[in-house]
Amino acid sequence: MEDKSDKLLKIRHSTAHVMAEAVLSLFPGTKIAIGPAIEHGFYYDFKLPKPLKNEDIKEIEKKMKKIISGNFPFKRRVVSREEALELFKDQPYKIELIKDLPGGEDISLYTQNRFADLCRGPHVESTSELKADSFKLLSIAGAYWKGDEKNPMLTRIYGTAWESPDELKEHLKKLEEIEKRDHRRLGRDLDLYSTHEEAGAGLIYWHPKGARVRTLIEDFWKKEHFKNGYEIVMTPHIGKAWLWQTSGHLDFYSESMYAPLTIDNSDYYLKPMNCPFHILIYRSSLRSYRELPLRWAELGTVYRYERSGVLHGLLRVRGFTQDDAHIFCTPEQIDDEILKVLRFSLDIWKAFGFTDIKAYLATRPGKYVGDDERWDQATASLKKAIRREALDYEIDEGGGVFYGPKIDLKIKDSLGREWQMTTIQFDFNLPERFDLTYAAADGTEKRPYMVHRALLGSLERFFGVLIEHYGGAFPLWLAPVQVALIPVTSIFNDYAEEVGRILKNEDFRVEADFSNNRMNAKIRNAQNQKIPYMLILGEKERSSSSVSLRTRTGKQIGELAIEKFVVMIQDKVEKKEFE
Repeated sequence: MEDKSDKLLKIRHSTAHVMAEAVLSLFPGTKIAIGPAIEHGFYYDFKLPKPLKNEDIKEIEKKMKKIISGNFPFKRRVVSREEALELFKDQPYKIELIKDLPGGEDISLYTQNRFADLCRGPHVESTSELKADSFKLLSIAGAYWKGDEKNPMLTRIYGTAWESPDELKEHLKKLEEIEKRDHRRLGRDLDLYSTHEEAGAGLIYWHPKGARVRTLIEDFWKKEHFKNGYEIVMTPHIGKAWLWQTSGHLDFYSESMYAPLTIDNSDYYLKPMNCPFHILIYRSSLRSYRELPLRWAELGTVYRYERSGVLHGLLRVRGFTQDDAHIFCTPEQIDDEILKVLRFSLDIWKAFGFTDIKAYLATRPGKYVGDDERWDQATASLKKAIRREALDYEIDEGGGVFYGPKIDLKIKDSLGREWQMTTIQFDFNLPERFDLTYAAADGTEKRPYMVHRALLGSLERFFGVLIEHYGGAFPLWLAPVQVALIPVTSIFNDYAEEVGRILKNEDFRVEADFSNNRMNAKIRNAQNQKIPYMLILGEKERSSSSVSLRTRTGKQIGELAIEKFVVMIQDKVEKKEFE
């Protein structure tokens, strides 16, 4: 029996071909590029004779349904390079793809109805296996040919396809929820952050409310690091070319680095990573085995050039703050250190409300640096830690980077989407390049083990994931505003100010609505701003030194003494409860 994922792959790949046929039929002169199946759907790239409008999408769907109803078989045939070049002579992107293929190979084509495409497959047997009520075209985007911004911009049409109408309906419902939770929209609606292309794309401006959440995250992060035996370090934003030449970044990473600044006749680079700076701190004095392990963490802002086409809100930026840590230890300390860092990472994720976590262990690739014994010990330590924590995991054989094995932790959010976040990465390269040593117990010099650890990844990306996970309704301990004070009329503004002073003295984040709006409008505004608690303040509350409590979900808890309300939310904050 065919696996469901294989069947969906065929359905989506075949639907992409049907879409390409429909577009060619409706817009003569169209040049076709590529059209793969992707997770949950498919896309196809076109060079169109005119820009697409929304009504054009409906016409494409209509044409696709007609093709599907024709019960056209998907036929595979193999042709020579010469035949393929002749067949696609009016399609320059296909010609380029054919010329890129290794010489001497025959070329696979798939044909349905009057449409033929370069393709290895697989496909369904015929268009009758594609259900007209089980696919939908979703959106239009720009995409550079081959992903290179120096190449022409093409029009990309995204779609989704399923085995049944019910599956399609369920997926579209999920997409609606994803749209509602889009961190870019919520960032604007909740006044959390902004970007300003005119001042530089891919750079984040944290507004007061967003910066408040970031500060809460950072304060918690620092406190937990100190509790777990880390020290905080701080390093510069720029370094001389020598540093990046020694680290190898200028040889292997220069395309992602910004052009140098010339200062006093020397080239300086904005840092794309914090690691070389931590290494310089290590090298600032002679180290003994008695000092190890050293655990150093930094919230260090780094700068990497990303093409404008891949920038995406908080999730893909050019300037971001990594929550980096580096551990320097002896071979005897490796097992304990890896277990500690993994446990620490899991505890932090659980504190932020993420419990569905999976580990991916990437092992030695074909080309690598460092001796086999170190690789074997490091890989064994990573695997042992994963098993000790009873984590669900997969092994990515040969998937490690050249300088060491690693664990990637992926979390699932409230919509079931997987995000790659924490990395625990051995590095056998930089200690060699910078000649790091420590004095061993026997008096000899030995090379320390070095482990990179990015826990949240970057504060920007983590904040984007956090916004979408909670739909902007942050748990009480992270909410930028925890309590909205809503006087019934302006007569009770003085009482609202008094309650506000009491709550602020207890370190609660409070916002009072002294507008001329009606009470219901004030409540609605607080709910739209996703403030956890609303305190309604009128004559009854003032006379009894109490508050009437509502939650952002619309639940009415009723009248409480101010002191009782303070104790209640103090307890919830301390326990980091998730409503």
